[in-house]
Amino acid sequence: MASLVPLKEKKLMEVKLGELPSWTLMRDFTPKGIVGEFQRGYDRYYNKHINVRKGSISGVNTILAAYVLFSYCISYKELKEERLCKYH
Repeated sequence: MASLVPLKEKKLMEVKLGELPSWTLMRDFTPKGIVGEFQRGYDRYYNKHINVRKGSISGVNTILAAYVLFSYCISYKELKEERLCKYH
């Protein structure tokens, strides 16, 4: 059965594997398009976790987990060298 949603408007999780190359080519990779995608992602995150009537700590936990992962990625080289050092 054919999909009623145009391929360009589908989300990544809705795209079938055979449609992936043509879906990728339809994306807007200009700086304006990339900024727009980040803005839509932020808006989706904000409306799902922050701007809710009965809130929870999950939105703050997501930001905290992203910060911890980012910090680990930044300091990975130093941590790796420290682990390989022999202490006498």
